[in-house]
Amino acid sequence: MRDLNYQLKGICNRNKDGSYATQAARLRSLDLMANQLHDLGFRHLLATGLKPKHVVALVEHWKKESITIGTIKNRMAHLRWWAEKVGKADMIPDKNSAYNIDKRHYVTNISKAKELPIDALDKITDPNIKVSLQLQAAFGLRREECLKFQPSFADKGNSIVLKSSWCKGGKQREVPITNEFQKHVLELAHKAAGRGSMIPPRLSYVQQVHRYSAECSKAGLSKMHGLRHAYAQARYEELTGWKAPAIGGPTSKELTTEQKAKDKEVRLIISKELGHERESITATYLGR
Repeated sequence: MRDLNYQLKGICNRNKDGSYATQAARLRSLDLMANQLHDLGFRHLLATGLKPKHVVALVEHWKKESITIGTIKNRMAHLRWWAEKVGKADMIPDKNSAYNIDKRHYVTNISKAKELPIDALDKITDPNIKVSLQLQAAFGLRREECLKFQPSFADKGNSIVLKSSWCKGGKQREVPITNEFQKHVLELAHKAAGRGSMIPPRLSYVQQVHRYSAECSKAGLSKMHGLRHAYAQARYEELTGWKAPAIGGPTSKELTTEQKAKDKEVRLIISKELGHERESITATYLGR
């Protein structure tokens, strides 16, 4: 292992910021950057030797690779984390526009929603994973959230509260309980997990992730992040009274002034329920 890769791994191991998924993504991203910097000619770089020229070289390399704006932005966040941990937080400008990185475009008006077919669900033999998938569908949870879910803590009667340690970015959030399906799934979760989480006591989170992937593959299920899209679209219709643009509802240009105000209000609500802060990102789930 090269010195830079080794040092960055050590920094990650000493700084457990964010959820498990965030930490794993950061480590992969920084390891990739170390390899790319080596290939770009920076052969003896140390973690503390990060300079503006290295950032510029990486950004230009990524642009030539034609990777998505979203991926570049995620890598920039990891680069800023690296700079912060070696005492150079002010070295990288806060705005990605300083590197001519365009804004991410979220609007597609093509639905990525996924349903949870009963026949496929019946093929899931692990009872905890079966309930975890139902939790994803009922509350729009991410995979990590539905696996680490502890019903005895989360169930508050009229809402569920997700611990910061379960969530991407380490941000606790609350999701309302608004229908009978959610109540039914929570009952199943209580029975399956008792006072624990949806991960059986004998298993680690990583082991349960592998079991989740294997069970989904066996049942013919894929891209289950689409359950979050389905949740968002159903919630949008519930709160506005009309369908989301991604599934044939009116686009923003077709809404009245009053409807536009309602649309913005509802998107902010859904954004927070999904664990985001920006209203703009809901266009990924709902269209525009």
